[in-house]
Amino acid sequence: MSPPRPENLRAVLFDLDGTLVDTASEFVVVVQALRAEHGLPPLETARICASVSNGARALVTLALGTAETDPEFEAQRQRLLALYAEVLGSSARPYPGIPALLGALAERGIAWGVSTNKPRAFAAPLMARLDIQPAIGSLVCPDDVRERKPHPEALLRNCAELGCRPEQAIYIGDHQRDIEAGRRAGMYTVAALYGYIEADDNPALWGADASVSSSKELAPLILGTHLPA
Repeated sequence: MSPPRPENLRAVLFDLDGTLVDTASEFVVVVQALRAEHGLPPLETARICASVSNGARALVTLALGTAETDPEFEAQRQRLLALYAEVLGSSARPYPGIPALLGALAERGIAWGVSTNKPRAFAAPLMARLDIQPAIGSLVCPDDVRERKPHPEALLRNCAELGCRPEQAIYIGDHQRDIEAGRRAGMYTVAALYGYIEADDNPALWGADASVSSSKELAPLILGTHLPA
């Protein structure tokens, strides 16, 4: 059974790429650059954006058609990460309405955090460069836990760091693994349909407790009120 919507909400947790921050433009640059290095023509931007939440491995496969079993795969993954490091934070921005939502949460004494499968070597500098205010209360990356999402370990660590119970938190994500992790942690889950979702995916099957088609819909859903633009 799904957990009830928290009456005593203490924390709102976000996935990073495709949920809290729009980073797709940077990955488009990276994937196109990697293809150009191999003499390949540019890919359709929408195809790259849809794959961002699947991580670096999926982007290498998309860019070069290289299977993970290929002897050159790891070298190409490292090259993609090196290219990403060069543009990290250059054009990424919080989604519309997110800063206002975080401010409203702070006014109500509600903390916020991020649980991401993005390595800390990239997630922490990105958050630092964006300098989102009010400041993040908890950032948990795969380096910090033994099990990655969809395992709930990262979300439970967020809660421990923020001093709340899982049933007092909401988790928002744009991938099935996010919703599964949130459900397994015992949280109220929200599917971010505005994020990076592949054409053959069906968020209706993820089992989220709620969904939003725009980041601006998060405040009414979570706080029951619209916020000024």
